[in-house]
Amino acid sequence: MAKTTIKITGMHCASCTKIISKALEKHEAVSQATVNFATEKAAIDFNSKNISEEGLLQIIKDKGYEGHFVKDLAQEKEKSKKELNNLKNKVLFSAILAIPSLILGMFFMKNPIPFQDYIMWALATPIQFYVGKQFYVGAWAALKNKTSNMDTLIAMGTSAAYFYSVYVVLLGAQGHQYFEASAVLITLVILGKYLEAIAKGKTSEAISKLMKLGAKTALVIRDGKEIKIPIDTVVKGDLVIVKPGEKIPVDGMIVKGHSAIDESMVTGESIPTEKKKGDNVIGSTINKTGSFTFKATHVGSETTLSRIVKLIEEAQTKKAPIQRFADQISSYFVPIVILIAVATFLIWNLVVGAAVGFALIAAVAVLVIACPCALGLATPTAIMVGTGLGAKQGILIKGGDALETAHKLKYVIFDKTGTITKGKPEVTDVVVAKGIKESDVLQIAGSIEKNSEHPLAEAIVEEAKSKKVSWKNITGFKAIVGKGVEAKIGSKKYYLGNPKLMKEKNVDLTPLNSKITSLEQEGKTTMVLSQGTSLLGIIAVADEIKADSPTAIKMLQELDIETYMITGDNERTAHAIAKKAGIKNVFAEVLPEDKANYVKKLQQKGKVAMVGDGINDAPALAQADIGIAMGSGTDVAMETGDIVLMKDSLLDVPKAIKLSKLTMAKIRQNMFWALFYNTLGIPVAAGVLYVWTGWLLNPMLAGGAMAASSVSVITNSLLLKRKKL
Repeated sequence: MAKTTIKITGMHCASCTKIISKALEKHEAVSQATVNFATEKAAIDFNSKNISEEGLLQIIKDKGYEGHFVKDLAQEKEKSKKELNNLKNKVLFSAILAIPSLILGMFFMKNPIPFQDYIMWALATPIQFYVGKQFYVGAWAALKNKTSNMDTLIAMGTSAAYFYSVYVVLLGAQGHQYFEASAVLITLVILGKYLEAIAKGKTSEAISKLMKLGAKTALVIRDGKEIKIPIDTVVKGDLVIVKPGEKIPVDGMIVKGHSAIDESMVTGESIPTEKKKGDNVIGSTINKTGSFTFKATHVGSETTLSRIVKLIEEAQTKKAPIQRFADQISSYFVPIVILIAVATFLIWNLVVGAAVGFALIAAVAVLVIACPCALGLATPTAIMVGTGLGAKQGILIKGGDALETAHKLKYVIFDKTGTITKGKPEVTDVVVAKGIKESDVLQIAGSIEKNSEHPLAEAIVEEAKSKKVSWKNITGFKAIVGKGVEAKIGSKKYYLGNPKLMKEKNVDLTPLNSKITSLEQEGKTTMVLSQGTSLLGIIAVADEIKADSPTAIKMLQELDIETYMITGDNERTAHAIAKKAGIKNVFAEVLPEDKANYVKKLQQKGKVAMVGDGINDAPALAQADIGIAMGSGTDVAMETGDIVLMKDSLLDVPKAIKLSKLTMAKIRQNMFWALFYNTLGIPVAAGVLYVWTGWLLNPMLAGGAMAASSVSVITNSLLLKRKKL
């Protein structure tokens, strides 16, 4: 399956998105097409063997819309800037003609100037057919597709006012002309579109800021010389030099030197991270102190920054399930509004006996005030701001569906190793037998384990190194599967392993038995060292829990979310770790391939999130309603989770859920105001209040109110940026 993104021009409401997505999904080669009104983009999954990208674009064009492929985000931003400028020029042109028309129509109605009606006609015509051309094009496209949209309402409303006025002027018919109404109405709608475009630009500024972060050049070593080259020409395997204060150009691995690096733009972590030889560095992060050389591993679109930008882009295109509700309403809404407008005209003119002009103005006001733009913007704008806010703090949410589901979570299951714990075993205790020195135990154990690749062996070697012990020469090294190792130093044989091995070798553990039991009850792995049958000491190793794990668990419990831990460890060790983290529910001795089944069982009771490092937890992450992947932006984490936490901090789990709750609250507020506004506005526009107050809504006021409703919905979404997670 291939993927492509197409930028679409000419969409004016949620009805347009439905026309395009239906047309695309009708083609057998298209598995999914998501069209987003706020971003004006279509994200399409398709079989490239059966249809080309150009073929997809043609489907969109056949429906009356224009589009182009989104390949270069910087270029895309430049195009958006031009479109905004074009819109601004239309607003200015329209205003220059509409304002004199309004002055003539409002203030010279009783004492008109010579040829006033013809002057107003001349002023209104360019607005109607040049500035307003897009509404006719959109209405015609909708008609061809046997549907109706916002353009239909604007085109019908302004045309009714304009052509009725032409009739009055040309035939000298009795009645008032309404050229100023149609001219000002189109001006206000275009102004609303312009303000909407500015506000929509602010909702996606998270992407704009990330794009600006990229380095422009890189200092590389080629043919033994240091040369500065454009970032686009860096290739995999290049040796890149980074000096203090410089941006790291691309992703790579340090081969020489060390430094502290500010990775806040990716992880949201404000404290610089210490990096040394062998550590990975992320492109566009800032080198703070030392100089170092690194080998480029990911360049161009493969860098972490590029992938983050792509993830946010995709997330902002994907619809939340609640958006389908808005789309459904919009598809029925416009035809109903047209019927109400026709009924309004007929009732006022034929039943009440009002003049044609009066009835027409009431019908036009109904058409204009009911435009469902605000409803179409309610969900996507909130999702754009929500995903942007998350990205700023190192929380990447892959789509509106994930953002919506997260607020419904009842259970969160945590993998133990690398998620609740640091994922790297450390020596916690060294207990020695009578007459034995701690340094001797570490020296012998470290020498034996120096050549082993086992994680527990690595922990012992690191501890021995930190105590600066000298190594002994080892012979006869032999691994005893599942129990430990044996080796010789000189003529003496040593054993290092679990208590089971010691019993087999007739080592008397009685002097330290109680200590072994208490250490194991704390969730630590005990390794016993003996010389022959003589007990020398115990080394306890544990994968310590992360400092912020208990706080994160407490925060989730305060959100009424039940927490679980899942691990392959034995019951005693598992419960000891869970107790430290504050988790009461434990699934212990679970094989990696069985984790998904435990998720499935819990899903019978409610929505479940699985939190893991994205490597061996992939099936469980996929099974869960929400897969939350830890791992500082590792390739696997980015591919696997619905939510990716760029920091290795569990505190971001409750933050992600809180962000979901805040975003959903904004969506509901937006939808309430959009629906409330239309429900209240239509009867007022139809003239219900005229019966008691003598007040009739002018179409110009209706146009201003319609534009204001869209801008207010976007502004409400933007307020989400001020929220603290």
